[in-house]
Amino acid sequence: MTLLESLNQTTKYLKDHQIESPRLNAELLLAHSLNLGREEFYTHLHDPLKEREEETLEKMIRRRISGEPLQYILEHQEFWSIDFKVDSRVLIPRPETELLVEQSLLILRQYQTPPVKAGSIAPLSINSEQTPACKAATAEELILSGNSLGGIPSVLEIGTGSGAIAIALAKEVKNIFLVATDISRDALVLAKENAEAAGVQHQIKFVNGDLFDPLCPSKERKPFDLILSNPPYIVRPEIGSLAKEVRDYEPTIALDGGEDGLEFYRRIITGAPFYLREGGWLLLEIGQGESEKVAEQIESSGAFLKPQILPDLSGIERVVKAQRIPPSPPLSKGGKGGFSGAKNG
Repeated sequence: MTLLESLNQTTKYLKDHQIESPRLNAELLLAHSLNLGREEFYTHLHDPLKEREEETLEKMIRRRISGEPLQYILEHQEFWSIDFKVDSRVLIPRPETELLVEQSLLILRQYQTPPVKAGSIAPLSINSEQTPACKAATAEELILSGNSLGGIPSVLEIGTGSGAIAIALAKEVKNIFLVATDISRDALVLAKENAEAAGVQHQIKFVNGDLFDPLCPSKERKPFDLILSNPPYIVRPEIGSLAKEVRDYEPTIALDGGEDGLEFYRRIITGAPFYLREGGWLLLEIGQGESEKVAEQIESSGAFLKPQILPDLSGIERVVKAQRIPPSPPLSKGGKGGFSGAKNG
């Protein structure tokens, strides 16, 4: 059997099993079984398919028709034009999440990033063993403070998963330092692999823990210019009705947003002011229909200016963006306060 014959046969088989985009799936599975790129695959269409290659293909086809996501079978997913390794340890990065990256870049590019000056380093203690007493930060765990001290911007991503968002930011903004947390140690192993493959491992500190738990707040200085997250936001009773590919294969811990889908937003909004400098930004990806509730929580916290709600390319409200209330202007010599014209941008 030639590759072309196998391609046609596989396409029909996948179509008969109601797999969406059966031709594309067949092309990618066959190319992967031959260890060929998709374009290179088309230059070998009339080559015979070897028995070992046919066995490999059949195993992958069985996995696909069982409902396993194509990305897990191929072990990669493109995000922000970067190829990421993915498997069942992490949620598959979605294209709509690129809006979170776009908005982060708009914020980060507002900062001037001259060479770091002596004395501009603000320590952030990492509670790496998740014990009540936080250890002093080591050299590699120092967070360089942002705009106010003339250092590089610092970013906290909560729930990094595959590392896609943090790595995309590190690729785009070279003079940046990120802390990326995740409650799953297995996910962090994969995220570190992806960071090394992208060549940005020295820009990101991956930390294991639940939300802010592995970080120690400082009364003197808030270390982050930007906090962002794409937290679990599926309403728990609705998880069972998700598509089989999602429900049965992607990690539930990355999907389950609690009884109302808002559990992690409440915790992030409550904790963020302890880590986000005045004038810094909070960015949250949201599920469909959750924008107003999340925005209301942010407003009611009293720590932020009025949030913006931003749609994705499909017109679905996807990101809530809020700036922490900037510091008040200093009193004049006459003792009268000045007028603040700060706007939410």
